[in-house]
Amino acid sequence: MSTTVQVLAVIIGAILVVVWALEIFFYRHPRLYFMFLIKPADYQAVRLWRISIAYYNLTTAVALFLGAYLLETTHPDAGQALILFTACQHIFLSIVMLITQPKLWLNTLMEAVPNVILLIAYAAT
Repeated sequence: MSTTVQVLAVIIGAILVVVWALEIFFYRHPRLYFMFLIKPADYQAVRLWRISIAYYNLTTAVALFLGAYLLETTHPDAGQALILFTACQHIFLSIVMLITQPKLWLNTLMEAVPNVILLIAYAAT
């Protein structure tokens, strides 16, 4: 797997860490309403969802970082599997998000496009 794929995996992982922080610490900020669509009256009702999704994003980031690392060890197949599975998973989940909440089309693009680019880079190697 190429260095480009490793770099993309790390970049996507870093984005997911930022999203985790936004979901955990800044979800109430009015400027982020477009991203979460959470109204103040619903903060408590979506608490479990918000925390679960946040930590899903964090563990996915860890999988990408670990995958990028493993590519340089004696376990490159494991690294490749982590990166490719994670990319495919995010593309699938972005489609689900678009179908279930079309207002989150920007989130769908932010989730899908980097992972599609990663898969294209992988296919090109």
